[in-house]
Amino acid sequence: MSAPVGTPAGPVAGRLSFLDRFLAVWILIAMAAGLGLGRLVPGLGDALAKVTVTGVSLPIALGLLVMMYPVLAKVRWDRLDTVTRDRRLLLPSLVLNWIVGPALMFALAWLMLPDLPEYRTGLIVVGLARCIAMVIIWNDLACGDREAAAVLVALNSVFQVIAFAALGWFYLDVLPGWLGLERTALDVSVWEIARSVLIFLGIPLLAGFLTRRLGEKVGGRTWYETRVIPRIGPFALYGLLFTIVVLFALQGDAVTAKPLDVARIALPLLAYFALMWGGSMAVGRAVGLNHARATTLAFTAAGNNFELAIAVAIATFGATSGQALAGVVGPLIEVPVLIGLVYVALAARRYFPQPAATAAPEGPARV
Repeated sequence: MSAPVGTPAGPVAGRLSFLDRFLAVWILIAMAAGLGLGRLVPGLGDALAKVTVTGVSLPIALGLLVMMYPVLAKVRWDRLDTVTRDRRLLLPSLVLNWIVGPALMFALAWLMLPDLPEYRTGLIVVGLARCIAMVIIWNDLACGDREAAAVLVALNSVFQVIAFAALGWFYLDVLPGWLGLERTALDVSVWEIARSVLIFLGIPLLAGFLTRRLGEKVGGRTWYETRVIPRIGPFALYGLLFTIVVLFALQGDAVTAKPLDVARIALPLLAYFALMWGGSMAVGRAVGLNHARATTLAFTAAGNNFELAIAVAIATFGATSGQALAGVVGPLIEVPVLIGLVYVALAARRYFPQPAATAAPEGPARV
């Protein structure tokens, strides 16, 4: 839909599509439409939730796959080696995602929800599930590094399979025991986590890789990037808006029936997103990353895999549990917050060294 990072920036309005130009408006409309449908159409939520994939509603699963595929089809896979050699990016990402993130959510949940153990446990589970899905589109909208995002998301997926259950045991059972706090058991299998990763990351990643590989083989890179990508690119936003509508329609009753509970859950989430994103952006600047890679570091550290967190909460504690509600509130808070942070990331370019000839575009015009 627009020039990738590295092309000279022209007039913004001339390059942004109508959908891109009013992206925040469409997302707010999608959220309101979903909540309205969930309240006005009897039985819609139950109908949407009847068929699931790894505990996630099938329409949401399809929306996620459609949303992620075009972005992954834009990745230049032959450039991944430049990312894997960048220790300034990889090491901070691993530390932020698997040490700082879970510890921060644990601390915020206990500080802000000491009297609500179910919601507190749900938020801790959310903090353990590092993002492998929606973060790809936030990164792309903020003009982050696509290749770096692909590598970091792949790393998160591997660590998620290996570490999720162990971290759940540590933060819900071992650490509270050491601190004299209430302990909780979390029963989740490695296969359940691996299956979620394979579906929500593996399928669109493989499809994106094959699309670029075959497209470049048939028509060459220039043809692929000027003819194919502009055709498939808009489906990322269509998939995002569809996912938001379905997600909010599914949870409309739960959200509107317990507004005070939702507000209590939202407070630690808002603090978490602000601290993780802002801190990660500052770390990226401090270690010498350029704006695109610092942006990728920030979004991959701040985002969470709510699909997995919700599935685990439902499987372990039940669909009507407070833990499940906390997981559900997560994306309802994440969507507006991270779309706001997209614009913050774009404005933050001025604080990063950047040659004038390779300035990034001034708006979220890359999807």
